[in-house]
Amino acid sequence: MNFLADNLAPIMFLSLIVVLLIGYPVAFALAFVGFVFGFIGIEMGLLPLNLFQAIPDRIFGQMSNETLLAIPFFTFMGLILERSGMAEKLLDTVGQLFGPVRGGIAFAVILVGALLAATTGVVAASVISMGLISLPIMLRYGYDRRVAAGTIAASGTLAQIIPPSLVLIILADQLGRSVGDMYKGALVPGLMLVGAYAAYVAITAIVSPQKVPALPPEARTLRGWKLAGRVLTSLVPPLVLIFLVLGTIFFGIATPTEGGAMGAVGALILAAMNGRLTMDLLRQSLYSTARLSAFVLFILLGARVFSLTFYGVNGHVWVEHLMTSIPGGVLGFLIVANLLVFFLAFFLDYFELAFIIIPLLAPVAEAMGIDLIWFGVMLAINMQTSFMHPPFGFSLYFLRSVAPTRAYRDKVTGVTIQPVTSGQIYMGAIPFLVIQLAMVVLVLAFPQLVTHYKSGAAAVDPATIQLNVPMPGAVNPYGAAPAPSFGAPAGPAPTFAPPAPPSFGAPQQ
Repeated sequence: MNFLADNLAPIMFLSLIVVLLIGYPVAFALAFVGFVFGFIGIEMGLLPLNLFQAIPDRIFGQMSNETLLAIPFFTFMGLILERSGMAEKLLDTVGQLFGPVRGGIAFAVILVGALLAATTGVVAASVISMGLISLPIMLRYGYDRRVAAGTIAASGTLAQIIPPSLVLIILADQLGRSVGDMYKGALVPGLMLVGAYAAYVAITAIVSPQKVPALPPEARTLRGWKLAGRVLTSLVPPLVLIFLVLGTIFFGIATPTEGGAMGAVGALILAAMNGRLTMDLLRQSLYSTARLSAFVLFILLGARVFSLTFYGVNGHVWVEHLMTSIPGGVLGFLIVANLLVFFLAFFLDYFELAFIIIPLLAPVAEAMGIDLIWFGVMLAINMQTSFMHPPFGFSLYFLRSVAPTRAYRDKVTGVTIQPVTSGQIYMGAIPFLVIQLAMVVLVLAFPQLVTHYKSGAAAVDPATIQLNVPMPGAVNPYGAAPAPSFGAPAGPAPTFAPPAPPSFGAPQQ
């Protein structure tokens, strides 16, 4: 019993990992472990009897959190755009634009992946859309299956790091920081990832041009003014929507929740302009949005129950002592934290990592003086690898669900196309996984890639603040400023005659 009392926090954390590995849903696993160990702590006298009376307040606090309203708004916006045909038009237009270049379709997939990330913010929607539209074209014109699969899977994961990412919203909430600052900090690393993906395709086109051939002339159906008109009608509306959503947030005109609401309205307008806005589309999008939002909220409520008990048994103190005892100080802590997130990403998705691991690491990082926006963006890039880990990466699963599993006859060329194997998808993901890890190292080595978000804020040095409160009759130590008069009238000071002393009833003579 003494051993259990002294080590209740690590036993609780290990029990959570065991319950998750058994296969129970994350939200219920978190709440179950929190309640069980809470009752154990109460029975052992380690926790107060009224511990769980705080749960209603915690639930109400989360339900009234306006920051989390951005999640359904951005999810709804992404689903409307994905199902209204915008991704199809973008891929077709950009593919025609880059068609004459070796690797042109791969460049188009990366560019459209970045645009979809900046408008939808949903990884599954991006991967499935590009897998359905661009993968058959790549296979038709002789792209290497590993390069094609890796490019599509990695480009879809950009929706996790490029604003308006749902992960960044949750991380900002868990770290207690502004969503707008998180968006500003993640923008440069996200764009650098886009450039790194494109550089990999360019190097492949130079070293092995047969793996990423250019489109043949007969496949380029748009030329001249017709292509220019398609570019204007397909690219300009999404760019306007991106500025409407992200521009207003970055310039401080709108909050992330308000930006998400404007984005949802803009998505409805674009769907109506494309003639795709129907009641069936609205019904499906609203259903999927409600399901994802409830999924996130239930995980968050389960995490609140778990954290209530975990903090009650001084679990945060145990984690802080464990992390601060790592050799190397701040650098050692950052390396171990990133390694922990990287290996847990093999088994947990980004929502689970954000709700379980981040609340344990954030207090330690803040105690060490680490900028939490920089810390959050670094871990967001690291958690992005959870989509690309063979064999558990969700992005690979999404692509597997739409990639051909048997040979088929192409409708355009009439050639029999061989299927894409799971091994080819996994092998194609590895180079992009290495690129993502390299970006984590870059952000760790050059914090200014993220901390530039502070450049517009007014810097105030607390050491320069002076409180000047002069007192009556005291010498002013801050200069020769006249002492305050406190309303004394101008002119000579008035004189007062002293009153006659009282007689107190003395007898008369």
